[in-house]
Amino acid sequence: MPNRQRRAALAVTMGAVLGLAGALAAGPVLAQAAPRTDLVVGMRLEPPHLDPTAGAAAAIDEVTYANLFEPLTRIDAEGKVVPGFAEKWEVSADGLTYTFHLRKGAKFHDGSDADSADVKFSLDRARGAESVNAQKGYFAAIAGVEAPDARTVVVTLSRPDGLFLFHMASGDAAIVAPESAGANKQTPVGTGPFKFERWVAGDRVVLVRNPDYDGPKPALERVTFRFINDPAAQVAALKAGDIDSFPQFDTYEALPQFRDDGAFTVMVGTTEGETILGTNNARKPFDDVRVRRAMAHAIDRKTLIDGVLFGNGAAIGSHFPPHRAGYVDLTGLYPYDPDKAKALLAEAGLPDGFATTLRLPPPIYARRSGELIAAMLAEVGIRVTVEPMEWAPWLEKVFKGKDYDLTLIAHTEPLDIDIYGRPDYYFNYQSERFNAVGAELDRTQDPAKRNALYGEQQRILAEDAVNGFLFMLPSATVQKSAVQGMWVNRPIQANDVTGVRWK
Repeated sequence: MPNRQRRAALAVTMGAVLGLAGALAAGPVLAQAAPRTDLVVGMRLEPPHLDPTAGAAAAIDEVTYANLFEPLTRIDAEGKVVPGFAEKWEVSADGLTYTFHLRKGAKFHDGSDADSADVKFSLDRARGAESVNAQKGYFAAIAGVEAPDARTVVVTLSRPDGLFLFHMASGDAAIVAPESAGANKQTPVGTGPFKFERWVAGDRVVLVRNPDYDGPKPALERVTFRFINDPAAQVAALKAGDIDSFPQFDTYEALPQFRDDGAFTVMVGTTEGETILGTNNARKPFDDVRVRRAMAHAIDRKTLIDGVLFGNGAAIGSHFPPHRAGYVDLTGLYPYDPDKAKALLAEAGLPDGFATTLRLPPPIYARRSGELIAAMLAEVGIRVTVEPMEWAPWLEKVFKGKDYDLTLIAHTEPLDIDIYGRPDYYFNYQSERFNAVGAELDRTQDPAKRNALYGEQQRILAEDAVNGFLFMLPSATVQKSAVQGMWVNRPIQANDVTGVRWK
């Protein structure tokens, strides 16, 4: 072998030997660990049941929306209407006929086919006389539902409804089967990419990946929703690694410590949660607009946002979120002015104020805001007895029974300003002017015109001081830094984990 070739071969051999020696010195070569396929999601409140078509509690959708159950359309992370159980649809020129084309091969978790007959059953059930749907009004415009074949549904409206596709994307419009609908509260059966495994009352709900799902398979194989009510316990569970992601984390004072810890990511976005001092407009003295306006002047929203949300949140002056097109800034209509509040009370014949009761549901923002507002109202002579309540009695007495003076709650349903037009809603508010604008909204499809009408409605509610309009509830999520795909904003009350994965 020529010397030049011999030297080249020797160099290759020596390089290989040295490379092997280096590798041995560095230790064994380890295979890269596969990413995790399980996720533990923290929630403050446990849902009362798991049927989104039969309850108003946000916690129901937070477990089931898009994960277990699918409506015809759905809301994505950006708040847009996208295909759901229906892969496409057409709308007639007059806005009265919607033709939905359903996904092929869809099945319920029990293995039964999911088709147009189930859609017809679900919509007819939601709008029927015996309906217990919390948003029955979403279906009021439906005149009829037909299923000409297994993959086609034709919905005919009695009047145009500019929000019909949006409402059909809600959890209240989830597609269910007649064979299993009655048991969905405890053993839910949907068509989503996850299916129900078990519910340990007071502790957790466990979902597992649905191997028969007809759409894209999620990266996660198992998702556990853990219910931790106590703020200190929430922080401890995150620090101990027991919780991977905690959306709607409302212990806002703890956010800085997680921001400073590289093991965690903190995301703060927007929600649809208009937080209000709910007022019984039919009960004296709140049937007098001067009293309601006096309360509006007595509340310092900046102090509320700083004290309750630690600066995370935006003040509102009516029932509409600032991040949506059509928002009108009415926060200046009732500036904090205790003297003006006292003058309005005197004008209403209450120079010495009055006594009232404030019934508070469990969330931290409600309990903390309630105490601060009680102190603010006391400054103008309104003596408030604070009555904390758990969810079940609050829903029964306040929301359903309308047995209350004042309450405090965040309304998290998207674009829900229409609730003020419902004659039996718990505010007991009646306004022909507001209803007339609402009727025009129903007939209007053009976005610019719709936004102008939304502005009119906001002004009416603010002028009537229907409720105390406080702030938008922020969406804070604390999670392990390797978790990807959780929503930053919450355009709908949901913990959609269908696109979540680990780095």
